[in-house]
Amino acid sequence: MRRIFAALLLCAAVLTAGQPAHAGTGPDHDGLPIRGADVSSLAKSEAFGGIYRSSNGKRGDALAILHSAGLNYVRLKVWVNPVDGYNSKTQVLRLAKRAKALGMGLLVDFHYSDSWADPGKQNKPAAWSALPFDALKKALHDHTYDVLNALKRQGTKADMVQIGNELNGGLLWPDGNWENWPNLAALLNAGYDAAKAVSRSTKVVLHLADGADNGLYRWWFDTAATYGVRYDVIGLSYYSYWHGTLEAFQANLNDVASRYGKPVVLVETAYPFTAADDDGLENIITSTEPYPGYPATPEGQAAMMRAVTEVVRSVPGGRGLGVFYWEATWTGVPGNGWDPADPSSGNGWENQALFGFDDRLLPTVKGFLRR
Repeated sequence: MRRIFAALLLCAAVLTAGQPAHAGTGPDHDGLPIRGADVSSLAKSEAFGGIYRSSNGKRGDALAILHSAGLNYVRLKVWVNPVDGYNSKTQVLRLAKRAKALGMGLLVDFHYSDSWADPGKQNKPAAWSALPFDALKKALHDHTYDVLNALKRQGTKADMVQIGNELNGGLLWPDGNWENWPNLAALLNAGYDAAKAVSRSTKVVLHLADGADNGLYRWWFDTAATYGVRYDVIGLSYYSYWHGTLEAFQANLNDVASRYGKPVVLVETAYPFTAADDDGLENIITSTEPYPGYPATPEGQAAMMRAVTEVVRSVPGGRGLGVFYWEATWTGVPGNGWDPADPSSGNGWENQALFGFDDRLLPTVKGFLRR
C-alpha cells in the first residue's frame, strides 16, 4: 500500500512540475495531462521556407496553431555538434523560448550524438570519440548540465528530460553498450545527477523503443534496478505498424507502470494520413493500411491517435501521463532532410506529419482529446 501511495505522489509531482501555465485552456479540458508533439524539425523547416496553416487555411506559427488546437507540450531533441547546426543547444534554446511563451511544457531529448541515436546506432559525438570512460561520463554530465542550465537561465526550464533516446541497447557505444551494464548505469546516473543539479523538479525519463515488447521492458528495467539506475518516468516509443498490436501495447504499459511504480509517457508515435509522397524521397511507410482497420487517410490517422491516446489514458492508477506525436512539423520542405550532412536529403516522413501537403493542420490533433 505504501508503494502505491508513493507512486501516486510521484505521478502528481510529475504532473505539477510539467504542467504548462495554460494547460487548462484550449478546446478540451479532459484530455491527457500531456498532449504533446516533437517539433525538432521546425526550426530547419522554417529556415527553408516551411509554411504552416490552421485547419481553416490561415497561415501562422506552427507552435501557436498546435497549441490552439489543444496541444500543451513540445519535445525537442538535442545533438552535440550537428554538422548543419540544427537540433543543437542554440536551436533548442530558441524553440524552447517560443514554446514557453505559449505556456507549453518542455521535454528535452538528449541523443548524446552528433546525429540520430536509436536502437540500431548509438554513435558517440566526434568530440568525445577518444575519451576514456571517466572523461566520457564527465562529458555526458557536463553537456547535460550545460544545456539544461542554459534553458533555466533564460527562463525556460525543462519540465522533463530524456537521458538518451531509445536506449534498448544502451548509449555511447561501445562504452555504454547493453553488454556493459555497470558502464551504462554510470552514464545514465551521471545524466540524472546533471539534470537534478539544475532543477530538482525536472523529471528524468528513460526511454525505450518497441513499446509493445514486455519482455524487453522487464529485462531492461529489472537490470537497471539491479545496477541502481535512477529515474522518474518510463518513456516509450510505439508505432503500431512496427511494434505490435494495440492490445500488446496496453498490456506492456499496464505492467511496467505497476511493476516499477512509475508514471509512463508515450514519447514517440505517429501514423500516415496518406500513402503519397511530397518530396521525391520514398516514404518510410507506404502502405495504404499500415495497421488493420486504420487506413492511411486523415480519418485513419485521427482514429489511430484516438486509439493510442486511449491506451495511455487507460493505464491504472492515473499513471499514464500523456502522448507525444513524433515530428509533427516535418513537412516536405526542400532542404529539410533527415541527414544533417546532406542538404539534398529528403525526410521520408512528410506523410506522417500533423500538417497536410496543403500545409493545413490535420484533424488528427483531436485524437489527443477526450470526446
